[in-house]
Amino acid sequence: MTTRLLILISGLLFLLSGASSAFAQPRVVATFPPLHSLTALVMEGAGYPQLLLKGTESPHSYSLRPSQTRMLASAGIVIRIGDGFEVFLNKPLRALAGSAMVVDLDKAEGIRHLPVRDHHHDRDHGHHAHGTARDPHIWLHTGNAVAMVDAIAAALSTKDPENEALYRGNAARVSIRLRSLSMEIDRIVRPARNYSFVTFHDAWQYFADEFGLKSVGALTLNPERKPGARRLAQIRKTIRDSGARCLFAEPQFPSALAQVAVRGTVARIGVLDPVGADLPTGSDLFFSLMRQTAKNMTMCLEGSAG
Repeated sequence: MTTRLLILISGLLFLLSGASSAFAQPRVVATFPPLHSLTALVMEGAGYPQLLLKGTESPHSYSLRPSQTRMLASAGIVIRIGDGFEVFLNKPLRALAGSAMVVDLDKAEGIRHLPVRDHHHDRDHGHHAHGTARDPHIWLHTGNAVAMVDAIAAALSTKDPENEALYRGNAARVSIRLRSLSMEIDRIVRPARNYSFVTFHDAWQYFADEFGLKSVGALTLNPERKPGARRLAQIRKTIRDSGARCLFAEPQFPSALAQVAVRGTVARIGVLDPVGADLPTGSDLFFSLMRQTAKNMTMCLEGSAG
């Protein structure tokens, strides 16, 4: 056997060994863009997660396409907020992903939970399983994001112990970046702290809590359900009584409702996006989303009302 042939065989065995290791890594599915972004950061150097829902597809209520059903069926790990948020996944996961590890980030150690705020409306819609009395929008808080990347790293390490050091190291680096991000956002929003605001969808309690902002109301708890005339009148009164400078709409839902809600008030309309619908998906999305939120909020609140 010639030296050249031995080298060729050795090289082929090396490549096959690497391919075998790659195939052994679990298929990871994250439900929507911010979770996908954090998961991609933790997996960097080992693999890349699949994204179940695009930013334009609301996780509040959804019907899976066949391709998404197949994605779940082949998953080794499914990363989601929890069974009270991505409610549409509960039955499919039970039926399709029996061998998958389902990671409920709302159960992660260190998560700061806030109660669902009672705005005296939409009591019967069942959105987000409000019987739990917990606001599920936990990712919009950098401290919670730190707890989430730790939980993601732990799950990945359980399924892929050979890469545990990589996952844990990535999570530690992401946590440092998240703490730096919190300080950056704190500086950005500082001028906005003197002004109150209302939102289309009550998704921003965690962000407001972390950064000392004055969120005084929301049009709806359920963005899939159009608020009635009574609710619109209530929110106008809230805007007038609080002197709210802005009502923040979301790009996924009709802006006409926001226009009706601020009619006859001094409030301006801004846009906040809790899932990054207009941002490129990938590892940078979470950081871009949080910075964009801070800048959009500050620009609207600092601007002249009316």
